[in-house]
Amino acid sequence: MKYRTIGSNPATQRPVSVLSLGAMLMGSRTDEETSFAILDRYVSAGGTFIDTSGNYAFWVNGTQGGESEELLGRWRRSRGISDSDQLVIATKVGARPLAPSFSFDGPMDGLSAKAIRESASRSMARLGVSRLDLMYAHIEDPAVPLEETVAAFAELVASGEVGLLGVSNHWSWRVERARSVAADLGVPGYEVLQYHYTYLRQRADLRGRRSADGSPGVARGDLLSLLRLEPGLTLVAYSPLLSGSYVRADRPLGPEFEHAGTAPRLSALRAVAAETGATVNQVVLAWLMGGEVPVIPLVGASSVAQLDESLAAVDLELSEAQRARLDGAY
Repeated sequence: MKYRTIGSNPATQRPVSVLSLGAMLMGSRTDEETSFAILDRYVSAGGTFIDTSGNYAFWVNGTQGGESEELLGRWRRSRGISDSDQLVIATKVGARPLAPSFSFDGPMDGLSAKAIRESASRSMARLGVSRLDLMYAHIEDPAVPLEETVAAFAELVASGEVGLLGVSNHWSWRVERARSVAADLGVPGYEVLQYHYTYLRQRADLRGRRSADGSPGVARGDLLSLLRLEPGLTLVAYSPLLSGSYVRADRPLGPEFEHAGTAPRLSALRAVAAETGATVNQVVLAWLMGGEVPVIPLVGASSVAQLDESLAAVDLELSEAQRARLDGAY
């Protein structure tokens, strides 16, 4: 395994593995025995960065979420993993339905000071920890002033209940405005950014969830520019393998990839995979991890075999020529 440091403050920064494991469906769609086996394999390979959320996965059984955190808590206890171990578990606040639901379109708890405090307490109880290593603002909450959200997160950091702060699925201008508010207040701001990012480029003219102007959850040029200017920020890329769409005929690419640039990039991807003897998925992950803006891919797995394929990408080194071929395909 390889590692990198997230966070710029020496007091709160943490080393994490360059490949993060998503626990979204653990405890709901993925049964406990399989989930434990995947987690054990990840840790045995040197993995240290696990991702969950307080709302995972409410849409599977029509709940308010919490199943993933609860499973991780049971796994930690069964394996004797303490707060002081080098495992970093990230969780999120803001997208938990206010009542049991199967829908993403109903009211969510949001990012008020009250919601942030209550969510942190629930997450710590479920995970069985006294401190959250990393807490993300999961989705935007325009109804709450940024000053209130920033101050609430800062209070949790000051109390020692939260280490690092992150943000997901926000427009980049709101991320930078929140960071500016934090700087003006002299308190910690967002340092880890979790967005959907992969090798193929998405169209920006399709309606995204909760937005008529594309999706704020996709990392595009403006966000990547921010990351180039601010090396203290870290990008964690969720769904980098498009839920199998790179390699599975039964999971075709969606309309967001219906444009002229998709075919040449797929062609380049397959050619590099053939040259290296790696799978297409492994090339995607290696491209993300070793790019100009280094990215931590966040991968899910429903079996140990799937995880093993992703883990092997950590040691895949793309040549300068191969990377140039991938970067230059349009």
